[in-house]
Amino acid sequence: MSGMLLRDLVATSQAVAATSSRLAKRSALVELLGRLTSAADMEIATAYLAGELRQRRTGVGWATVSTVPAPAAEPSLTLTEVDAELDRISRLSGPGSAVLRADAVSQLLARATADEQAFLRSLLIGDVRQGALDSSMLDAIATAAGIPLAVIRRAVMLRGATGPVAVAALTAGQPAVESFGLTVGRPVRPMLASSAPDVPAAFAKLQLQPNSEAVIDTKLDGIRIQVHKAGADVRVFTRSLEDITARLPEVVAVVQTMHASAVILDGEAIALDEAGRPRPFQETASRTARMLDEAPTAANASITPFFFDCLYVDGDELIDLPLGDRLARLDAVVPAGSVASRLVTGDVEAGSAFFAEVVAAGQEGVIVKALDAPYDAGRRGAGWIKVKPRNTLDLVVLAVEWGSGRRAGTLSNIHLGARDPRDGTFVMLGKTFKGMTDKMLDWQTQRFLELETSRTGQVVHVRPEQVVEIAFDGLQRSSRYPGGLALRFARVLRYRDDKTAAEADTIETVQQIARKSDRQ
Repeated sequence: MSGMLLRDLVATSQAVAATSSRLAKRSALVELLGRLTSAADMEIATAYLAGELRQRRTGVGWATVSTVPAPAAEPSLTLTEVDAELDRISRLSGPGSAVLRADAVSQLLARATADEQAFLRSLLIGDVRQGALDSSMLDAIATAAGIPLAVIRRAVMLRGATGPVAVAALTAGQPAVESFGLTVGRPVRPMLASSAPDVPAAFAKLQLQPNSEAVIDTKLDGIRIQVHKAGADVRVFTRSLEDITARLPEVVAVVQTMHASAVILDGEAIALDEAGRPRPFQETASRTARMLDEAPTAANASITPFFFDCLYVDGDELIDLPLGDRLARLDAVVPAGSVASRLVTGDVEAGSAFFAEVVAAGQEGVIVKALDAPYDAGRRGAGWIKVKPRNTLDLVVLAVEWGSGRRAGTLSNIHLGARDPRDGTFVMLGKTFKGMTDKMLDWQTQRFLELETSRTGQVVHVRPEQVVEIAFDGLQRSSRYPGGLALRFARVLRYRDDKTAAEADTIETVQQIARKSDRQ
C-alpha cells in the first residue's frame, strides 16, 4: 500500500496540540490537507485528526494498550495500512478473539515509532487531545477547499460524517458539497437544545416578537430516535446515529402503518407502564443501549414511540422550513396517538402551567421552540430551549475513586466535569458517590475500567466519554476547582448512554445557573 505516512499526520497532530491559537491549528491542518492525494487518505486523515476511528468499535481498551512493544526505529506505516489493520481487528469475534485482538494491536504498535505509538494509543482509547477536534477540522476543510464554513458544516450534518464531505470539498469543490442532502435511510445529526432554568427564561431567550407564539413540546423521559421509512423498510437510529432497528420492533410496526411512502421523523422511544406513565429510564435504556439493569422486566419492557418533528416526506425536504410548517406535515403523517404532546402559546403563564402538568405526569420537562426556526441539524440551535423541573446537569465522568468499607472493590466516587465548548476540554465541578445502587456500582466498575487511561493512587482516570445526569441542590463559589464553582449535594440520577460527551452541559450553562442563584 502507498499513500501518506502516519508520521506526517502525527507531526500535524503534535503541532495542533502545541498551540492554543485557533488560526495556528487551522493552518497546520490546512497544510496537511493540501498534501493528501487520495480519497482514502482524505477520509482517514480527517477522521484521525478529529480524534475518531472510522470503525465505530474496535474492541480495544486501555488494558490492551497499557503496555507497548519497543518502537520501530524508522517510520514506515501508511494511513491506509493502519486503517486496514484496525478494520480487520474490529471484525475479530468469538472464542479467543480477545487474545487475537491484543496480539494484532501489539504487532501494529511494534511497526510504529515512539511518537506514532503514542498517537495510536490515544486514538484507540478515544483520548486524542488537540483542542476543539471536530470544529477545527471542519474549519480547516473549509479553508483548504475555499468553501464557506457554513456550507461544509451543513453537509457534514446531513451526511452524518466528515470524511465523505472532505473528499467532496477537496476534489470536486462547492457544488459537490452542496449536493449532500437528506437521504432516506442515512441518518443526520439531530438538532439539539440549549437550556434555561424555567419557562419564562426560555421565552426570553427565544426573543419572541410581540403577540407571537412558541411551541412547548413535552420532553419525554426516553431515548432520542430518528426513524427513516422507505416503503416497507423502516430504520431506527439513535442520537449518535447507531442503527438499533432490530432492538425496537414496536417502533418499526408503528411507522409501517403510516401512509407516507418515504419519511424521516425525529422523536423519542420510551417504556410506559399501564397508566401511561414513564417506567424507570434504565428500562428504556436496556432496550436501546448498554444494559444498566439486567432484570427480566427491563429486558422485556415494551417501547412506545412519540414523534415531535418531521424532516422529510415523499420527496419534500423540510429541514429549512419553519417549525410550524414541519409540524403541519408531522400531524398529517403520524397518527395522533404517536405525536408528542405539545402546546402552542404566547402566554408565559400558560406555558408554565403546561410544564407543571408534564412534570406531574412523570416526564423530564419541556422544550420551548420558536415557530419560525428551521431544523438546525447537528447544532445546539437558539430555536430550541429545554427546561427541566430541578437542578440537573448532564456532566462527564473524568475519573473514579476506588470505594472503601462496603464499597471496597468497586469504583465509587466519580469526578464530574462540564464541557468547555471553546476547546473541547472539561472543567471539573466536584465529586459524588451518592445515589448509586449496588447494581449501578457493579455496572460502573466494569464500565470505567473499560475507559481507564491511567491511575494515580486510588484514582482511576478515564476517557471523558460517559455522560451522567446529576441532581444538585445548588452551586457554591470554590477556588478548589478551575471553573470557580462546585456542586452542592450532588447525586447521581442515571447514566446517559443516549448522549455523547459532546452533548454534555457546558460550563457556560453552569455559570448561568450560578448567576441566577446570586440574583435570588
